[in-house]
Amino acid sequence: MPVPVISEQDFEREVLRSELPVLIDFYADWCGPCKTVAPEVEALSRELEGKAKFVKVNIDQSKRLAAALRVQAVPTFMVFFRGRPVAGDQGAVRKARLRELLDPFLPRAEGAIRAMELAQLLKQGQVVAVDTREAAAYSRAHIPGAVHIPLEEVETRLAELHMLPGEPVLYCRAGDKTKGLAETLAKSDVPIAFLENGFLGWEAEGLPIERPA
Repeated sequence: MPVPVISEQDFEREVLRSELPVLIDFYADWCGPCKTVAPEVEALSRELEGKAKFVKVNIDQSKRLAAALRVQAVPTFMVFFRGRPVAGDQGAVRKARLRELLDPFLPRAEGAIRAMELAQLLKQGQVVAVDTREAAAYSRAHIPGAVHIPLEEVETRLAELHMLPGEPVLYCRAGDKTKGLAETLAKSDVPIAFLENGFLGWEAEGLPIERPA
């Protein structure tokens, strides 16, 4: 499905009143880089269907809107959330960069904590990271100060988790297994936090890693 083009008349309804974050792609028919980046925008719109909204604005057909938002070059990307602009970039940016602009405003799973937030909470001593991977992976490298409780033992060792000197935050390799476990526990009224994108997400942010000698 191509990303819909909206006019100045649609802007309030489609963007300002949207419940979801909106990525606006400002483009022009004569702009080569706009055509280059279009498949990246479409691919991301498919990936984030139901989580974010994507629209295009032709600056030649919506001159007043482009001027009001100070769009001086195309392509320009803006993220609107709750009726106001919250992020932006310009040029033929890649899909990963567009995702980065939207990421802070996407709806999140219950209990999900991002790597940078976890790093901050660990520094403040408010939480303890709990590594749920197999023992060999944990002994090779883990988040500094993490304790090890294998995933399949977490439900039988909940009391132990709550005796840790901070709120437990579970993590696995990619975040999918601990997300599933957190959802299961939430149904039993045992809310527990987990690290979004897991250990891979932590590594991707370039955060410190403990490698036991």
